[in-house]
Amino acid sequence: MTRSHLAAIAAAVVFALPFAPVPDFWITQLNYIGLFSLVVLGLVLLTGVGGLTSFGQAAFAGVGAYATAYLTVVLGLSPWLGLLAGLAITGVLALLIGVLTLRMSGHYLPLATICWCLALYYLVGNLEPLGKYDGLLGLPAVQLGEFSLQSERRLYGLIWAVALLAALGITRLLDSRPGRVMRALNAHRGGGVTMPEAMGASTFRYKLVMFVIAALLASVSGWLYAHMQRSVNPSPFGIKFGIEYLFMAVLGGIGTVGGAFTGAALVKLAEDQLKVWLPLLFGGSGNYEIIVFGVVLVLVLRFAPDGLWPLFARVLARWLPARADRAVEEGAPPLPSRRRPERGAPLLRVRKIRKTFGGLVAVDDISFSLSAGDIVGLIGPNGAGKSTTFNLVSGVLPLSGGEVELAQQRVDGRPSRDIARAGLSRTFQHVKLVPDMTVLENVALGCYGRTRCGTLAAMLGLDRAEERQARAEAMRQLKRVGLGEQAQALAGNLALGPQRLVEIARALASDPALLLLDEPAAGLRHQEKVALADVLRQLKAEGLSLLLVEHDMDFVMKLTDRIVVMEFGRWLMEGTPAEVQASPAVRAAYLGADDLPDERAAGPKPAGIPPVDRPMYPSGEART
Repeated sequence: MTRSHLAAIAAAVVFALPFAPVPDFWITQLNYIGLFSLVVLGLVLLTGVGGLTSFGQAAFAGVGAYATAYLTVVLGLSPWLGLLAGLAITGVLALLIGVLTLRMSGHYLPLATICWCLALYYLVGNLEPLGKYDGLLGLPAVQLGEFSLQSERRLYGLIWAVALLAALGITRLLDSRPGRVMRALNAHRGGGVTMPEAMGASTFRYKLVMFVIAALLASVSGWLYAHMQRSVNPSPFGIKFGIEYLFMAVLGGIGTVGGAFTGAALVKLAEDQLKVWLPLLFGGSGNYEIIVFGVVLVLVLRFAPDGLWPLFARVLARWLPARADRAVEEGAPPLPSRRRPERGAPLLRVRKIRKTFGGLVAVDDISFSLSAGDIVGLIGPNGAGKSTTFNLVSGVLPLSGGEVELAQQRVDGRPSRDIARAGLSRTFQHVKLVPDMTVLENVALGCYGRTRCGTLAAMLGLDRAEERQARAEAMRQLKRVGLGEQAQALAGNLALGPQRLVEIARALASDPALLLLDEPAAGLRHQEKVALADVLRQLKAEGLSLLLVEHDMDFVMKLTDRIVVMEFGRWLMEGTPAEVQASPAVRAAYLGADDLPDERAAGPKPAGIPPVDRPMYPSGEART
């Protein structure tokens, strides 16, 4: 028996409980656990996966509860219309709040959601049509045709069906095209916005999607809660519950679907027991359980920062095998491919690009070009501005001046995701992988621009055919760089050298017309460098163009067609590897000679590249 079988048995037991001779109190407790789990599932996606902290989920639950209460009690409409109205209002509010707050960083987003939760609490508490702080009473029971869900035993099935379907949807989402982008957003897990944007994804869009999904799950929980209680008032939707939902997520395991149910169950059951025993222990009434929860949270953060569910899962793994890794279908239809430009056609033209950081000039009027089918190297001493130039060409950094053309189209001023869609892909000087994703999943992230299925299709399981194609393409690129046997390993467990190869495979999976490699051989052993050089030569033979930054001069000289040399952020010279090796100016730049020979005396410069003198800087100024 595998863990998947155990999960199926557990779900069957959950649905069978109302038909068993168990106390009604158990059913009530399980109903609350199911309701809380719905809200916490949204936090697993938003906070655990996306790294976005929200204290406002209780307020979204309040929107769902009050929307159905007003429509059913005041207007006499159906609870199902109340559900639709609650979801619609929640969706609009979540979009509005998300647009206003998700561009914030650090502590600003949590503060904004605290303000939202407080604002809704005091708003509904002062509106006469919503009953002020007394709320609304007498909500009707939910009806399924002629079948009434009036009793808690009957409503139990609906609550847990919704909770388990939501868990299935979130699980499917995380194992999909949009899910990989969402998992790459959390900067605390090795991700961030730079890498997904360079793969063609709009990170703000996916942050907004996660925020809306979390809000809608909370709204459904509020709707179910209102019809279970048959009344609503502001108390369950204040900031106290917003904090408590986050506590459930952290305690259970904020990055896991199972952690949502674990945290909700532990907090609900412990809270009820503590409310009984603590007043007896301390000899008086009070909210002593808050003190206990605070101590428990500190201990969990210290000794089990990933939560309790991962600990339980590791223990379970000793007894039950995990689900076998999904087989990669080698015969899956190939993904759409880009039409490559003809060899020798103009592909990249960089004209006098410039980047300043305040008064510091990092890149100063750099110009060069690259034709289809060429391998061009960009070299220079440490701090010459090579990686900054890469970031300017790929759109990671905005230009302070100059122009960049890709395939005879201006791309300067456009975000990196648009440039990626135009056919440019890249690796990074500091490896940017998602460590808790497998090697195969990291490479499949590169297929983002070649696939189309969105969030809803992923949650409904309608993207499986496309996923098979993406996984097959990812495996093909891994085999190309010699890492096919490590496809199912976690990327964070690899050494630096193989991680760089994974980045190259991910870039190749996007089927680029131009590939930018930022120090691809750094950290590789000699034989790995030889194998990488063979791969890059094969790519050139297939019509792919490459621009690379590299400090291994032997690697660069044997591989490139032309080399551009930079020093102090400025263009120094351009030529063939033999010309660069013979240049006194290049030797002076690397060895620090006092007198720089005038390169203009050595012969004419390549067309379109102006001669430049050695830049003069104040004594002691650091290179950029």
